Amino acid sequence: MRQSVSEIPHGWMMIEVDVTNLVVLRNKLKEEFQKREGINLTYMPFLIKAAVNAIKDYPIMNSVWAVDKIIVKRDINISLSVGTEDSVVTPVIRNADQKNIAGIAHEIDDLARRTREKKLKLDDIQGGTFTVNNTGSFGSILTQPIINYPQAAILTFESIVKRPVVINDMIGVRSMVNLCLSLDHRILDGVICGRFLQRVKENLESYNSDTKLY
Repeated sequence: MRQSVSEIPHGWMMIEVDVTNLVVLRNKLKEEFQKREGINLTYMPFLIKAAVNAIKDYPIMNSVWAVDKIIVKRDINISLSVGTEDSVVTPVIRNADQKNIAGIAHEIDDLARRTREKKLKLDDIQGGTFTVNNTGSFGSILTQPIINYPQAAILTFESIVKRPVVINDMIGVRSMVNLCLSLDHRILDGVICGRFLQRVKENLESYNSDTKLY
C-alpha cells in the first residue's frame, strides 16, 4: 500500500448508476439461489460481471506499469478486496471473463470464507489484474481507494441508496449507487476511464428479469 501511494500518481473518478432493476432481480432470485447453491447471492457477482465485460471493451484497464512501459494483461483476473479483523486481503478470481454470474458468486463465497479462516494459499493472492471492492457493505457512499500495486485501477461499489430521481421530467424513487475508480495516471486518463465507467454503468443498468445466472 505504501508503495502504491508513493509511486503511483493516483487519479479519481466517480459515476452514478441506477440499479433499481438489479435490486429487483436479486430480490427475485436470491431465495431460490440460496436453496439451490447453498450460498448467498450478493450484488458483487453482478458488479464483477459488468466490470469484466467493460474491461473486454477497454483492455487497457487490465494492465500494469512495468518500469518504463505498459503491459496489457491477456487474462482478466479480478482481485477481490476482503476485510478481516485486522487487515484487507485481495484473493483472485482467475479468468473471471470465462465465468457466469453463478460461477463468480461461488468464487466470491469460497475466497471470502478461506480468507477469514486464514486458509488461502500464496497462489490465491497472486496474479490479479484489476481490483473490485464492495465498500458499500460498510455503509460508504464515496471512497478514494488506493490502487492495488502494480495494477492500473481499482473500482469500488458503494452503498445502494433509495432517493428521488428525475426521469423524463418526472420524479421517481430509484435505487442509486456510486461507482468510484482510482486510476494510475501513467497508464490511464480521464477519457478512457470515463468511457470505461460509462460502459460499466450501461452493463449494470441493463440487468433485468430476463438476466441469466448460468
